[in-house]
Amino acid sequence: TEQSVVEITTESAATDSFFQQMVTTGAGSGVIISKDGYIVTNNHVVEGANKITVRDKSGKEYAAELIGTDAKTDLAVIKVNANNLSAAILGTSASLSVGDEAIAIGNPLGELGGTVTRGIISALDREINIDGQAMTLLQTDTAINKGNSGGGLFNAGGQLIGIVNAKSSGTSVEGLGFAIPIDTAKPVIESLITSGYVTGRPQLGVSMVNIEDEMSAFQSGVDEFGVYIAKINRDSAAEEAGLEIKDRVISVDGKEITSSDEIAKIIDSKKVGDSVKIVVERDHKE
Repeated sequence: TEQSVVEITTESAATDSFFQQMVTTGAGSGVIISKDGYIVTNNHVVEGANKITVRDKSGKEYAAELIGTDAKTDLAVIKVNANNLSAAILGTSASLSVGDEAIAIGNPLGELGGTVTRGIISALDREINIDGQAMTLLQTDTAINKGNSGGGLFNAGGQLIGIVNAKSSGTSVEGLGFAIPIDTAKPVIESLITSGYVTGRPQLGVSMVNIEDEMSAFQSGVDEFGVYIAKINRDSAAEEAGLEIKDRVISVDGKEITSSDEIAKIIDSKKVGDSVKIVVERDHKE
C-alpha cells in the first residue's frame, strides 16, 4: 500500500489575482493506479503547473506528464514513463460505515513523504464547499495536513477508498480531514485517462477573480469592482468566443453577475453544445 503513494512537486508560471506573472512551487501527493505509470492526484496540486516531478517510495524521481484535470471534483491524472510500478488496489466507498478504520498515506507539509496516519471514518457524505464548489466527501479524524492533498485514504485491508483533499483544512483545525470517495473518483479518473477531460460536462474554460475592495482594484489596475477573467484555457470555448484576460463579466444569459460562483452555477445548468450570451466590459465598452 505504501509503495503506491508518491510525492509530487510542481513549478508553475501563473498570473496572480493582480494580473502579474510569477513562478511558484508546490508539493502534494499522488496514488499510482496502474503499473504503467498513471497516477491520480488533486487538481489543485497540479493546476497550472509547467513542471511536475514525481518521487516514489524508493526515492526515484520521474518527470510526469499531465493527462487531464477536473476542477469540479478536484481530481487530476498524471503519467510517468515507467513499468511494473506498485499500483493501489481500488476498493469501494459504498460499503463504508462510520467508525471504520481509515489510513492516510501522503506527503504532509510537502517534506514528509510516505507518512502514514490512522483514524476512523467520521462521516460518509459530508457536504463541503471549497472555492464555491459543493463537494460530497468522506470525513475522517485521521491526521491530514497540507501536502497530503492527492494522497490515498485506505481501509484496514489496504484498499484505496478515497483521494485525500486537504485543501479545506485550516491551521487551527484538528481532527477534520476529507477525502473524495473512490466511487466518485473512479468514473472521473477513467474519463480523464481516455479523453483528457470529463466528457458530457459543459466548460467555459476560464479562471476568474472577484475584485471586491479598493486595494485589490488598485493593485489590479482596474476601475470597478466585479468579476474579472484572470486566465483563459487554450482551445476552450472562451478562447474561441474571443473573451480576453481582464474582461469584466457584466452578465451571463441576461443575469447580472456579482460573483464567479454565479457564473459557475449557470454553466453547470447547461448541456454540452448549448450557447450562452456573455456581456463583458473591455476598455470601458460593453
